[in-house]
Amino acid sequence: MAHSYTPGLTVTEQTTVRRRRILPLPGTVLVRVGDVVHADTAVARAELPGKVVPLNLANQLGIAPDEINDYLIKKEKDSVQKDDVLAENKPFIKWFKTEIRSPITGKVESVSTITGQILLREPPRILELRGYIDGSIVEVHPEQGVTVETSCSLVQGIFGIGGETSGELVMGVTAPDQPLTPELLTPAMKGKIVIGGAFLSAATMTRAKELGVIGLVVGGIHDKDLRALLGYDLGVAITGTEQVGFTLILTEGFGTIPMAPKTFALLSAHAGHKASVSGATQIRAGVIRPEIIIPQTSRTGAARPDRVEREGIQLGDPVRVIRDPLFGKIGAVSGLPSELRAIPTESEVRVLEVRFPDGTTTVVPRANIEVIEGA
Repeated sequence: MAHSYTPGLTVTEQTTVRRRRILPLPGTVLVRVGDVVHADTAVARAELPGKVVPLNLANQLGIAPDEINDYLIKKEKDSVQKDDVLAENKPFIKWFKTEIRSPITGKVESVSTITGQILLREPPRILELRGYIDGSIVEVHPEQGVTVETSCSLVQGIFGIGGETSGELVMGVTAPDQPLTPELLTPAMKGKIVIGGAFLSAATMTRAKELGVIGLVVGGIHDKDLRALLGYDLGVAITGTEQVGFTLILTEGFGTIPMAPKTFALLSAHAGHKASVSGATQIRAGVIRPEIIIPQTSRTGAARPDRVEREGIQLGDPVRVIRDPLFGKIGAVSGLPSELRAIPTESEVRVLEVRFPDGTTTVVPRANIEVIEGA
């Protein structure tokens, strides 16, 4: 799995975010602008058409297709219950009578005298769109959905899998370089989002699933463990629809990588608070970040709005190296040479100088770093 990501990772104590909540097909919006909603509040609803079940009545009754209406008990658009008689013949000898019964509960969608088929449709499925975050409705999109806004702390991860969920944040470790091992997970973590440190093993993920943990946030895992969890290579598709029993967010990357101290400190400070998480990730065009959103509904004072588009990398910016051999190391920009420099591939690229916490510096191609955006 390639270690290449687009710059712009955000880790901030206070910001304002907006999330669009849009139905996959036209439906009904259930809230109004100004309404306060929670993560589990239904904000819109739509009906997904039920499955169509075809039956060839002409063949089963041994009649011509254009005769089918003479044998129908249930007509087009009629409601039916499972095992209701749909059609029957009327022989002189009752032992030869044939009854065609409905295999489903639903309605008669259509009847064809050309094919002799009847189409049954199962009842529609109700799809309810949830708010995802605690906040307020700032925009309504008629028949489509809403936009929810909240003042929050925000941590974006590098990679994630699994859908949206919300729950209480709990600490599974005491230090950002401590691995999250199976014995650190307890039954009390059921329904919680557990924060780990440097590493998450396959055994820990199995234990989390057994206990009913709904979210795991750690520095890194081995890509082979992710492959074993999913049962396939993930590739470069958009993630977020995986059904693995929990949502997983990596804050640093693949391998044993301590969680960034700033990220760990922020999450630790909010242990016991409710958070919304999403593992959805896209690392190609149209970047989508996995995220941990911690609403600050009780905090006083105005929240700082979302950061505006950056004009470029600046001296002092905190960055993470996202290419081997320094993959995962965090430092600060200490130099921005203007001239192009040759790299081992013999290409000439723009570079920058990064100073690490131990005082060492290195020159890195600008494409090989990720800016950590924060407060």
